[in-house]
Amino acid sequence: MTDREFRLAYVPGVTPAKWVNVWAERVPDVPLTLVSVAAAEAVKFLHDGGADAAFVRLPVDRDGLSVIPLYVETTVVVVPKDHLVAAADEVTVADLADDEVFHPMDDTLEWTALPGLPAFTRPDTTAEAIQLVAAGAGLLLVPQSLARLYHRKDLTYRPVVETPQSQIALAWPTKATTELVEDFIGIVRGRTVNSSRGRTPAPAPEKARKQPRSPAPGGSGRRGAQTGRSRKGHRPR
Repeated sequence: MTDREFRLAYVPGVTPAKWVNVWAERVPDVPLTLVSVAAAEAVKFLHDGGADAAFVRLPVDRDGLSVIPLYVETTVVVVPKDHLVAAADEVTVADLADDEVFHPMDDTLEWTALPGLPAFTRPDTTAEAIQLVAAGAGLLLVPQSLARLYHRKDLTYRPVVETPQSQIALAWPTKATTELVEDFIGIVRGRTVNSSRGRTPAPAPEKARKQPRSPAPGGSGRRGAQTGRSRKGHRPR
């Protein structure tokens, strides 16, 4: 048993199960604890020592953090199932120009210009905005994983082209890059169990050189070479 523990935080929409399963196989003596944290609080949570590493949504303040970008998510619009958008395979921001669109306080998409018309309120969270969409009060643009996370039978979503996209990354405090953090980085990057985890390998010990044998007195130090074919002795008839 060990008193060590690896704490991994993750923001809504991220599903860390596949990496957690690999950790359990490779580092069975160190339990991994998952901690759900709001996207806006993830960086402070790391700096406060709440977790060893975290899956965050970019952009974040990288001061004091090491960050490995992982993947980019499709942006979708969440609508009631009877909305006209539901009949399309994908839409553009221009298609939403006449719709009221919610912009929750925890939105992580970097908009240069907000889509659609301003909604009557700005919800504190994406979860609250989903409730308002279900009530028919407006639409919502979010990363696809959040649309799946807050799925409801009365709602659907469609991809929106030419919009900002959210990127998921692994982050940890640079000054706290421990061996366990390096182990997890290797898992996330898909390294095999025998591959290097970025550490400097210890130099291999030098093999002892064999000392040449001293030649026997009167000899050359080598076995005598046969100069001809070996002949079998003839049995007497």
